[in-house]
Parts: sequence; C-alpha cells; structure tokens
Amino acid sequence: MTNDSSLRIVVALKQWLATAAPGARLPSTRSLVAEYRASPVTVQQALQTLTAQGLIESRPGVGTFVRAVRTARPSDYGWQTAALRSPQTVLPPSSGTMRNVPHEAITFHSGYPDRELLPERLVRAALTRAARGDAALHRPPAAGLQELQTWFAHELGSVTPAGFTPPTPSDVIVLPGSQSGLSSIFRALVGAGQPMLIESPSYWGAILAAAQTGVRLIPVPSGSDGPDPVQLDRAFEESGARVFYAQPNYSNPTGAQWAPGRGEEILAVVRRHGAFLVEDDWAHDFGITSDPVPVAARDDAGHVVYVRSLTKSVSTAVRIAAVIARGPARERILAHRAAESMYVSGLLQAAALDVVTQPGWSSHLRSLRQQLQSRRDLLVNSMREHVPDAHLELLPKGGLNLWYRLPDGTDLPRLSRDCEDAGVVIAAGTEWFPAEAAGPYIRLNFSGPNPGAYPAGARLIGAALARNGAL
Repeated sequence: MTNDSSLRIVVALKQWLATAAPGARLPSTRSLVAEYRASPVTVQQALQTLTAQGLIESRPGVGTFVRAVRTARPSDYGWQTAALRSPQTVLPPSSGTMRNVPHEAITFHSGYPDRELLPERLVRAALTRAARGDAALHRPPAAGLQELQTWFAHELGSVTPAGFTPPTPSDVIVLPGSQSGLSSIFRALVGAGQPMLIESPSYWGAILAAAQTGVRLIPVPSGSDGPDPVQLDRAFEESGARVFYAQPNYSNPTGAQWAPGRGEEILAVVRRHGAFLVEDDWAHDFGITSDPVPVAARDDAGHVVYVRSLTKSVSTAVRIAAVIARGPARERILAHRAAESMYVSGLLQAAALDVVTQPGWSSHLRSLRQQLQSRRDLLVNSMREHVPDAHLELLPKGGLNLWYRLPDGTDLPRLSRDCEDAGVVIAAGTEWFPAEAAGPYIRLNFSGPNPGAYPAGARLIGAALARNGAL
C-alpha cells in the first residue's frame, strides 16, 4: 500500500475522533484493516501518525484510545523574583539584527555578510585539515596558538610606520569572537560603575557589553570624519574617563572612516589624559574604495588596545578574533579571558589560520571588494529612486552598511512593522545610540542575501515611509 492509503485512513479517523469522547477506544487493527481494505502495515502507519500528532495513545495489551485533553498546570516561578532580587544592571533587549526572519523576506537588518561573500571553499578545506591534525585533540595555550598570534602581530606590524616598534606575538590574545573580547576589555580597563567614552552612534554590541559589565557610557558625537578632538578632550576632562571606545575604519553603523590625520589627533588627546583607546577594527577586510589605516600602528606605548576580528570575513561559524595590547593592560585582559573561557578552541584557531595563510585568501579579498562595491551602489541607487526622502549621510568607503536619516517625525517602530508586513526587514537606528537617538535613522546592510531584490526592497521601504508620513 502507498502513503496515500495511510493518509486516507488518517483523514477518516480524524473525522471520527472529532466526535469521539476523550478516552474512547478505537476499533481494533483487524477491524480497521477490514473497514478500509488496507494492509496491517498501512493501518499501523496511520495510527503512528495520529499518535505523533497527540490525538491518540496506545496502551500495550489493552488497545488504542482517544487521548484525553489534559490542561497543564501553569508553572510558578514567582519564588525566583525574591531569590534573584533586582538586577544590578538592566541589559538592553536583544538586537533586532540577530533575529531570524522568514526565508522569503528581503533582509537588510542583519550585521553579517551573505554566504556567497565568504571563502567557502577555503573554509571547508581548512576545517577538514584542522580536524585531522593535533588541534582537534590538544588544548591550546590560554593566549592562543603561537602561529596565529604571529599572524595577527604581523598584520598590524606590516603597516607600522618607521620609528614605531611593531607588536610582537606575545602582545596578542586570541579571542572567541570580538564580542566576548569587548566584555573582557571593559571589565579589565574600566570596571563596573566607572565611565567610558564612546562614539555616538556606535556598535550596539559594544553598548551591550558595557551594560553587561556595568560600565557607565559617555557619548561623544562622531560624524563622517570621526569625533572632534576638542569635544573628546572636554569629555575626558569632565568625566574623568580613562578609556575611549571607537571604530576609526568603516564604523558600524555609519560606515565612516576617520579623516586623514584624525587618528593622530585623537591619539594625542588620549596620551595627554593618560588614557586608552579601544580601537575596534571589525571591518578591516571590507575596504571598498579605501584601505583601513589602524590608529594602533602609530602607538607603541600601550595607549591603543586593538581588536581585529575574522568572524565576518572568514566565516560566522569560525568565531576568531584577537586583541593586541601591551604592558599590564594585556595581563589584565588575559586574566579576565582565562577566567571566562580558559582558552579558545584550537580547532577553530587552526582553521582560521589555515584560511588566512592560503594563497586564495588574497584573491578572495580582491573579489570581495568588487562584490561589496557592486552591492553598495545597487542599494544606494535603489534607495535614491524609491526613497528620495531618505538622506544618506555619507557613501561609505568600506564596511557592510548604509546609514540613512529619515524625515523628522518618522515613527520608526511603525515603519519597521509596516516594512516587515510588506516582506522587507530593516534595522531601526535607535539601538546604535548609547543615549538618546539623534534622529530617526535606519541601518541597511548591503551585504545580505539576494541583491537582485534590493530594488524591490527599496520600493517597499519607500511605500511604507510614505504611509508613515501621511499619518
């Protein structure tokens, strides 16, 4: 008999079950075989389907019965309210950039590049080789594999100007992704209840890490050329802060790259206050029409704590990053990292190192630059045509995102809901501000899936914004 025969019996029995009382006994298998002229195997398949759906239950040696509907006793977790007491810090809600959405939706909200922008062949081969090697079984050093430390140090050292001492492998701490690294850095260098300066707008993950560690954020406005050194100096003076978190290259969310010379100006302010600059170089591999110039390359006195991530450029499944720090700051960060995770998976470290040292890595990055430019320009042109009221503050020279200012009075929550109802998912800009938002912004990721749908997505955003403005 075919599955169609089994389905026919399921449909018929469901009709009978709809009128049967809970606990009623079903006819025997022999009776069902005769009634539906089916084989015993087919009848058993039908009964298994109904059992899996929770409609009937079998009692060995007794028979099969209509399952009684049981009302679950609601769980009472009220005792936990007293046990947990009030939280010391109130964390912001999970970022909308991390939520799952229907596959058919046009998605601009995510912070990660599409799979077709990753070096898939290199990653699969690297993971296979790593699984066959010692890294699959041995515990790596707490600070990371020496070969990977050397690679990260060489990457920064290769752009260090003459007259400055390049970092050494022993300055490097390998991280399980930069997010957990930021938490360790903030704990080690700032501490709960202490102030930290941060660009505004800035990476929502850094804002989350600061909240989780109890750090008190002080926003410093940052535009297309970076923060104003005079304003930064005043913020250090007034707040007493000793750490400034910033993204000099292709900032998330704005895509801004600090103007030439701005890094030296900011570093001078940091030095004058005896402070640290936490430089998050998350988008180092995503240059489009410019190359990243790390501020850390011009510091050998330990003022810059440099974070470099491979998670987005190699693979989201290979969460590997590193922090380069010198002096006691490095030892404090390592102590926090060891207490939190002891060490980073040697398998993932070996795979990441394999990918970035293959000859194909350089050619992949060249191809990636072209693909990102094509996608960026397609989305920019689509928004210009279909959402003329959206203002692009700057055309980013790298990164993954576009940062649009919408008309004053735009209801961002309503706009987001209307867009999603229409089949396009956007990210409201509010979560990128460490304090109040400076206006109604949205961030659109141009590295997501299905770039052919970008014009349609922009058209849907424009229609939703028009309805929003008509309210």
